[in-house]
Amino acid sequence: MSLNNWLVKIKEWIWDPLDPWLFYALLAIYLMSMFLLYSADGQNIGRLESKTIHTILGVGILLIVVRIPPRALAFFAMPLYVIGVVLLLGVHFFGITVNGSTRWLNLGVRIQPSEIMKIGLPMVLAWYFHHYENRLAWYHYLIALVMIAIPGALILKQPDLGTATLIMASGIFVIFFAGLPWKVLFITIIGFFSSLPLIWQYGLHDYQRTRVLTLLDPTKDPLGAGYHILQSMIAIGSGGVWGKGWLNGTQTHLEYIPESTTDFIFAVYGEEFGLVGNLLLLIVYLIIIGRGLYIAANATNLYSRLLAGALTMTFFCYAFVNMGMVSGILPVVGVPLPLVSYGGTATLSIMFILALLMSIARETRNKRY
Repeated sequence: MSLNNWLVKIKEWIWDPLDPWLFYALLAIYLMSMFLLYSADGQNIGRLESKTIHTILGVGILLIVVRIPPRALAFFAMPLYVIGVVLLLGVHFFGITVNGSTRWLNLGVRIQPSEIMKIGLPMVLAWYFHHYENRLAWYHYLIALVMIAIPGALILKQPDLGTATLIMASGIFVIFFAGLPWKVLFITIIGFFSSLPLIWQYGLHDYQRTRVLTLLDPTKDPLGAGYHILQSMIAIGSGGVWGKGWLNGTQTHLEYIPESTTDFIFAVYGEEFGLVGNLLLLIVYLIIIGRGLYIAANATNLYSRLLAGALTMTFFCYAFVNMGMVSGILPVVGVPLPLVSYGGTATLSIMFILALLMSIARETRNKRY
């Protein structure tokens, strides 16, 4: 076989299964995040090396998963969900505590099992509703809520209100896309808002109530509870329209921004690249979200449609909540910025989400042509 034929074969194996919109968006964010992480980490390359390794592993997973038909992946939905719940129980009994939160488990490498539920929960619920597609009854929705509540409660115990809320939201998205009656949804929303006083009094830790109050007026405790929000707002505001330039962020390099490589990396980005840079990142995120919803709308079966829709909305929620908390319009909840923040498990889980979307898109293309 000639070299040209080998190159064609390699291209077909690597490129053809991929979705160009999602792949180019992923590549753009990765390249931007490397420059940003280098600046946020004080021009050290340690985290760059780790993120590169995580990304290479993620791409390897992507190239494998994108070739597996979504219906075949559905067989792994329940095992993945069960493994995720077991690991969350492991965190409860044997977890690693950092800064007062027990969210990690040491299995030779340190992992965050709640990240597994980003994928496991939507997958198992999509499989569940697809299985009962032609005979759905009210109790199926109730069982789905229980399946959402189990990992949600375990993550709340860590405590990690932000991740628990977003993971439970990913499950709610599946229920909604599965045809939850508007009447039930309306009653649920009224019930939720009616129960807010009880949630405030008995369902939140003191530090969580403090975060909500700090959101309303961060200047009440500028050196304590309000410090994170105030410093990130100063950084974003000082970036102006065009930003201070790469490696020139004063708030960043004087170490005023806390968690600058993880939860608050968007503040670093806003300071150095300004409003124009923020808009460019938003556009890339919107491309991923729009493409994900398009894939969901054109999916060939209920399972793929529910899974693609839920995963896309999960991605949206993570990006929106992180940008919102860093900008001071949402409470600080410790949610990473997708594909940008440093973190191995978070990076791999987002890559897996994109791989699933590409797998569903590939299935649609194959059945169309």
